[in-house]
Amino acid sequence: MIFRRAAQRELTHTAITVFVALFAILLTTQLIRLLGEAAGGKIAPDGVLALLGFGAVNYLPTLLSLTMFIAILMTLSRSYRDSEMAIWFSAGVPLTAWVRPVLQFALPLVIAIGALSMFLSPWALAKSAEYRQRMDQRDDTSRVSPGAFQESAQADRVFFVEGQVGDEGRVKNVFISSRQHGRLGVVAAAEGHAELAANGDRFLVLENGRRYEGTPGSADYRVMRFDRYGFRVETRESRGIVPDQKNMPIWDLVAQPTPGNLGELLWRVGIPLSALNLALLAIPLSFVNPRAGRTNNLVFSLLTFMLYSNMISLSQAWVSQGKLPFEIGVWAVHVIMFNGLLVLFYRRLSVFSWGRLWR
Repeated sequence: MIFRRAAQRELTHTAITVFVALFAILLTTQLIRLLGEAAGGKIAPDGVLALLGFGAVNYLPTLLSLTMFIAILMTLSRSYRDSEMAIWFSAGVPLTAWVRPVLQFALPLVIAIGALSMFLSPWALAKSAEYRQRMDQRDDTSRVSPGAFQESAQADRVFFVEGQVGDEGRVKNVFISSRQHGRLGVVAAAEGHAELAANGDRFLVLENGRRYEGTPGSADYRVMRFDRYGFRVETRESRGIVPDQKNMPIWDLVAQPTPGNLGELLWRVGIPLSALNLALLAIPLSFVNPRAGRTNNLVFSLLTFMLYSNMISLSQAWVSQGKLPFEIGVWAVHVIMFNGLLVLFYRRLSVFSWGRLWR
């Protein structure tokens, strides 16, 4: 029918617009956070883009679910505001006739959300943890960021460099504070660079500087000048990725049905189910009275989305804590929301039926 083709076209265009806007907001917030970590030396600057990609994949299920919900809501609300719904209703098209075009639009997205939440999102979290673990094992010379104080991996030294000199890895105006055998040592040098010894040890070599050494609170200080001074840099041992339910494959969650794993499984299964329920909920929630306020239904719909998400999170927490059986928690919230969906449809259809009877 004509209204189905028109609905499909408008739903697709609206969804693309909403997704671009939400995805841009997501990337901006994630980029600001990662750049802050890179400026503090917690991650390498060249790892920002990789972590940004992994984070985007992790948040895609929720982002697509919200995009689909808002797209359906905005499309049908516009039809109410422009009195197109009144024309369709007067032509004999009931509200339930919108279920089919909405499902045709939503089902591919629900399948994509399910694949992302069950497989790709855990993979992205595992790769992000692996990438962070690899960067955490860098030696101290690799962790130093120009213009920022950085603590060593063993927490016994503090480094500061003003900036780089040329493209050979040399730095200028180096400051190092260390504590050995109860004595505080401070080294200030004009330049420094990293060297690799014949046995594989790495050294931070400082040139043209001074070392101040003494005990805090006493006047017993020694000052030494040097032309070349070397610090041995120790690398951290590989510890592997810490197991976590969020980055475990779904078949491992099923094979190890602990309360925490079952709670994570409930969350992954609940995201596509909630997306399907929300797509149908948007149909009765999209009603707008052209003579009343135009934002009331949007506010109520967003509150419904937040309530649904929080109820799933609460069920996940109860299952993880053993307070709620997985067999009940996995479907209870969705059944409650589906019953609410039927009530909204019934009320909206009753209003239209009584209005038609009155006319």
